[in-house]
Amino acid sequence: MEYKDQHIPIRDWAEDDRPREKFMLKGRNSLSDAELLAILIGSGNRNDSALDLAKKILGRNKENLLELSKVGINDLIKIKGIGQARAIVILAALELGRRRETADVIVRQKITTSKQAYEIFRTAMGNRPYEEFWIILLNKANHIIRQSSISEGGISGTVVDPKKIFKIALDYRASSIILGHNHPSGEVKPSEADNRITIKIRDAGLLLDVAVLDHLILGEEQFYSYADAGTL
Repeated sequence: MEYKDQHIPIRDWAEDDRPREKFMLKGRNSLSDAELLAILIGSGNRNDSALDLAKKILGRNKENLLELSKVGINDLIKIKGIGQARAIVILAALELGRRRETADVIVRQKITTSKQAYEIFRTAMGNRPYEEFWIILLNKANHIIRQSSISEGGISGTVVDPKKIFKIALDYRASSIILGHNHPSGEVKPSEADNRITIKIRDAGLLLDVAVLDHLILGEEQFYSYADAGTL
C-alpha cells in the first residue's frame, strides 16, 4: 500500500494490515513470515516500521527462516533498528521452533467409559467436604485435552455458569465435554437442580456443536452417570 512506503507507523495502518490485529482477527496462519517476525520486533524506528525491519532481516537471509536460524546476534544487530534485545527475542523464537520439531508427541488419554471419567474426577475432587464442579474437555477422538474446575460451593451446592463452561470449551476447541461434580453427603442420586443444570448445559452444547457426553455425580466410592442411566 502506498502509505506503507511513507513510513507511517503500523499503529496508523488499517486494522486488517497490522500484524498483531491480523493475528487476532484472522489467525496465525494468515500472516507472512515477515509479519510474524514484525510482531517479535515490536516497533520500528524513524525510518522503518517493524515490518520493514522484518523484511530487511529476511532479505539478508534469502527469505528463508532456516537460513535466519543460523545467524548470530552480531549478524542481526548490524541492521539499524535491531538491537541486542530484539536480536535475542528473534533467535529465541527460532530456537523454540526448532525444539518444537524435536519435541515428543504427548499421548493423550482416551475416555471410552464412565468409569474412566469417574477416576479422573475422583482424583481432582477427592473427598472434598464441599461441592465442586469440573469438566473434562475432549477432542473428536475422545482424547482428553484438559480438565478444568468450574466452581466451588458449600456443603449443599455450588453455582454453575454454563457461559463459563462453554467459553473454556470453545477456547480449547473441544468437540465434547463431560461434566462432573461431587456430593459431600455421599449420596449420588441426582437432585432436581442437578437435572435442570444438566439439561440446560446439554441444550446449550447442541447449539454450539459441543456435545455433552455425560454428567457424573461422585459420592463415597460410587458415582452416578447420566449417560449410563439413559437420562442425558
